[in-house]
Amino acid sequence: MKNDPVGRPEAGEYDPYYETYIGRLEGGSIFSKLAQQSGVVRDQMSGLIAGGGDYRYAPGKWSVKQILGHLADSERIFGMRATCIARGDLAELPGFEQDDYVDAGGFDQRTIESLVREFEFLRAANLEMFGGLEPTAWRIVGKANDSPISVRAIAWILAGHTDHHLTVLGERYGAAFSA
Repeated sequence: MKNDPVGRPEAGEYDPYYETYIGRLEGGSIFSKLAQQSGVVRDQMSGLIAGGGDYRYAPGKWSVKQILGHLADSERIFGMRATCIARGDLAELPGFEQDDYVDAGGFDQRTIESLVREFEFLRAANLEMFGGLEPTAWRIVGKANDSPISVRAIAWILAGHTDHHLTVLGERYGAAFSA
């Protein structure tokens, strides 16, 4: 894809907290990783047993549907951050409290299909936006949630964040999926 940034973001391009996500990824094309994940999400959700979308591996943990809703919220918010920063809007962007967003999201009342489609649409929109950026836009550093963040870091964070939740689904939510 056009304008694929070279290499992973450098330390000053993101808050160290995000190394949790960025560090999960090997090198290579971030576009390829982002594009591949939509299919992985769809494939993983196709293995749900009846009622599996409501499964929680422990009391107080998110359901499978809530994880999907959280992934969609994250796509939307981080995509907006990347767009603002890439366009030169360096006003500080707010953080978001993920638990509050999940609580207010009503995700358990939706279908798995609807949540997967929303994630896919948002990921596709972000890929188009990233693909249209000028090469210099990738290294613009803005500020979100009181921390520096570059457009390039946002792309890597999105991929690593999705990878993290797909791993958690595989490791902790196995009872929600068929064998």
